[in-house]
Amino acid sequence: MILPPATLGMLGGGQLGRFFVAAAHEMGYQVWVLDPDPHSPAGRIADRHLVAAYEDHAALDQLTAECAAVSTEFENVPAGTLDYLAKFIPVHPAAAAVAVCQNRIAEKTFLADNGLPHGPFAAIRSDEDIAAASAGLFPGVLKVARFGYDGKGQARVASREEALAAFHQFRREACVLEKLLPLDYEVSVVLARSESGELRAFPSGENQHRNGILDVTIAPARAGACLADEAQEVAGRIAEKLSYVGTLGVEFFVSRGELVVNEMAPRPHNSGHHTLDACMSSQYDQQVRALCGLPLGEARQHSAAVMVNLLGELWYEGGHAEGRYREPDWSVLHAVPGLRLHLYGKHHARPGRKMGHFTVVGDDSAAVLERAMAARAAIGIRDA
Repeated sequence: MILPPATLGMLGGGQLGRFFVAAAHEMGYQVWVLDPDPHSPAGRIADRHLVAAYEDHAALDQLTAECAAVSTEFENVPAGTLDYLAKFIPVHPAAAAVAVCQNRIAEKTFLADNGLPHGPFAAIRSDEDIAAASAGLFPGVLKVARFGYDGKGQARVASREEALAAFHQFRREACVLEKLLPLDYEVSVVLARSESGELRAFPSGENQHRNGILDVTIAPARAGACLADEAQEVAGRIAEKLSYVGTLGVEFFVSRGELVVNEMAPRPHNSGHHTLDACMSSQYDQQVRALCGLPLGEARQHSAAVMVNLLGELWYEGGHAEGRYREPDWSVLHAVPGLRLHLYGKHHARPGRKMGHFTVVGDDSAAVLERAMAARAAIGIRDA
């Protein structure tokens, strides 16, 4: 068990790392952040910010010398970095679990091998793989296996010819071809698992996307209790099969009333931001607790919540990069009862970049949703 005032390490300096730093500070820990961006949001509030590449062994040696344990805030940390650190200090989540989640081929294969709900798919590594793919996978979605997020690195394809063109557009990087499923809606589960196997799952959230990026999360989800319980059970099985330690996000499609795992995130999840304001413990508290070997906190949600992402286009008149750059009028949000605004301290806004979010909480879920959507419109978020 690692107790305050020990120093913890965080690989990655984005908003998820920033919330980890804040949670750790509240619990009495110090935090060192490693991120190559000198203006990283987490680095700005950390006790020490190492501005270096994730493969920089001199910086990694500093972490191992000063930190009692290390975690990460994004899945694309090089596996070699995690393996290197793990030779000297505890690293959670472990490299093996992160490797499954950072590669869509490995992820889909993991789901299939473990009997977990997934859609039809094929691994695409060559033109011949597209020629051999089942006709039943069309229409489908071709997604790059690595480094795709927020709708990037994917294309809808109605035929083999379109799939081949998209594959070449992606420079023939390894991809997965997934059958396009009829979508009822999307839900996610954020959970935490400790090294001892203790597991705490937050109530599932219902997610709405805009231009491939999460726009709104409604929590708890408006799905029936049976479906919500099933989502938590499946997410728990994933964590167990991965021997996962830390905070994990699992995204689901609901297709014709059935759950299908979309993807796993080996870190806190955007759809779990509301846990900061609406739950007994936040997903970041749980990440700190799991990393340090502490008992996990209570995951009960005490208020209905709606979270809305704030993207960089809000900083431009007209909502596009050609418009004049100016700060949004935050007074319209601060006037909304039960609204908490979180800005991430990013150095510069650009369209599509996650700059902050707000969460509206309250006792009446319908009233909370109404206030959140009114606030969303008032600050200038436009539907595509």
